[in-house]
Parts: sequence; structure tokens; C-alpha cells
Amino acid sequence: MKALSLLLLVLLASTGLSMLVVYSYDSFVPLALETFEEFTLKTGIEVKLKTLSDSGSLVNYIVSMGEKFDGDVVIGIDNLLSRKAFEADIFLPYKPAGSENLISQDLIFDPLWRLTPYDYGAIALIYDSQSITSKIESLQDLTDGKFKKALILQDPRTSSTGLAFLSWTYLLFGEDFEQFWRALKPSILTITLGWDDSFEKFEAGEAPIMVSYATDGAYSAHYYGQSLYSVLIPQGKGYVQIEGAGIVRWTDNPEEAGMFLDFLLSPDFQRHVPLNQWMFPVIEVEMPAVFQYAVKPSTILKLPPEVELEELIGKWERIIYEK
Repeated sequence: MKALSLLLLVLLASTGLSMLVVYSYDSFVPLALETFEEFTLKTGIEVKLKTLSDSGSLVNYIVSMGEKFDGDVVIGIDNLLSRKAFEADIFLPYKPAGSENLISQDLIFDPLWRLTPYDYGAIALIYDSQSITSKIESLQDLTDGKFKKALILQDPRTSSTGLAFLSWTYLLFGEDFEQFWRALKPSILTITLGWDDSFEKFEAGEAPIMVSYATDGAYSAHYYGQSLYSVLIPQGKGYVQIEGAGIVRWTDNPEEAGMFLDFLLSPDFQRHVPLNQWMFPVIEVEMPAVFQYAVKPSTILKLPPEVELEELIGKWERIIYEK
């Protein structure tokens, strides 16, 4: 899917009352189709969804547009991309009613509530266990010559998944971070703009290994009747991506936008998260049976605030594009 190509979805238009323009990433569309109409029926507020390819592209777009940005609410800014969003002062603080009793403190990544968490999941490597017969126990194993051109990953400059993976490798390798990426480079088949592009290539069989999420075993069990993909989180040390939604500072509809964030934490929305986002909901709802195949890390690694993301990306760029 092309970056910055806008997909306009009008979910319901009948009341003549307030309208919200909501921005997200392309793969959010199925969840919107299942849930936004319920919000409109309850509130009489019409919703228009516009999407960009990935949340990394979305943040870059909002920052470039500034006050010309036409959205009221943005969905899909994670706990890493939030740094750039907060620096640009994009979002208004808003704390949904009762949120402190609904959401675990571990998932609240902004004490000012400029972003409200709505789902979370661990980054992982997934691989086709029918094509990959040798055991993979660590990310370092992927630097072996037998995995040449076997890996699909996402660009950390445009993809939240790619940025999360980059941060994860830093947390795992520390001072050896750059050495690891130089060794990994021959194993990379392609670097895509976003997760959607990567998954299309992975399912088409272009490469047997992909940077994705630890819930992908549940995805394959749901769609194929069995867990086709092996999931790797080395030594159980995982990086958890938490996605949030926020009210755009320049909105003309702050009250309606607040109602929408309240809705995102309701069971009417949250129960649809697992089988659409393939992430975990942030409130307690009944989980689909296939989520027995979803993997949770035993240890959650967190990137210290003093680690500069732009510095990590700069080092990655130099390694990837050096001759």
C-alpha cells in the first residue's frame, strides 16, 4: 500500500450532527468497520476514517501539516512514536472516565494522558516452520549464512513495528548493537515501509522469516485452523508495543473527540481488538480461544528515556546503506 495515500471511509451519515475525522494506519480499517457504527448509533456522531500506510508515516504527516491537519482524533501512535508526537505538541490531554481502574499501570505510557492506550502486543520474529527446519534460538542465529536473504523487516523511519524492532535489538545487544546489524545485513531480503507490506510478502512466500508480533500464532490458528508460524522472543526478553489514541490539538470538536476516546475503552470496542488488531485489549474482556497460541514475553524490556531514537535510527541508516 502506498504511503500517504489516503483511504476515506464514511461509516454512517444520517444525523446531520457533529462529525469526527479520525486518522489511523491502513490495517486499522477492519476494526473500524466492526466498531465505529456502534459509536455513531450511540452518540449520533458521524465518523470519517482516513488512513496512511503506517503510524510512522502518520506521525510524520501530522508534524509536517501542523495546524493544517484536518483530523480530530489519531489512532495508532505507540509508546516510541509518542516521543516525536509529544515534542511536536500534537495532542490535548484527556483522561477517559474511569480509565485508571480499567487499564493496568504498566500500559499507561503518558502520565499526562495525551495518548490513551487501547491495545498492546510484543514484537517477535515469526517464521514458517515448514521452510525453516533448523532451530532458531536467538536473533544472533539469523546472522548465519544459511539465512541469507531470508528476513523481511520494516523501516524504522516510517514503521512503528520497525522502530520497535530497532529498539528491541538495542536493548538485547547494547554496545554490540551496531555489530549485530552489520552481521544481520546479508540476511535481509527487503525492508518495507510498513507492516502490511511485509506481511503480504511473507504470506506470498518471498521470505520465510519476518519481524512481526507474538500473537501471529493466534492469527494463523484462526485463519488456517493451525498455528503455522513459529514465534521467537529470545530468552523470553521481549519488547512490548503499546498503541494509543489522542485528541488533536487543533480540533474543533474536543467534546465529541473525548466521547470517542471513552468509546475506545468500552467493551463494545475492546472485545473486537483481538481478532482484528491481533493485539491484546487493554481492559479485561473475554478472549478468543485461538489466543492460547499468542505468546507473551516473560521479561518486558523498556527503552530508557535517555536513549535517543534519532541517534539509533542514524546508526541504523549508516549500517544499512554503507557499501
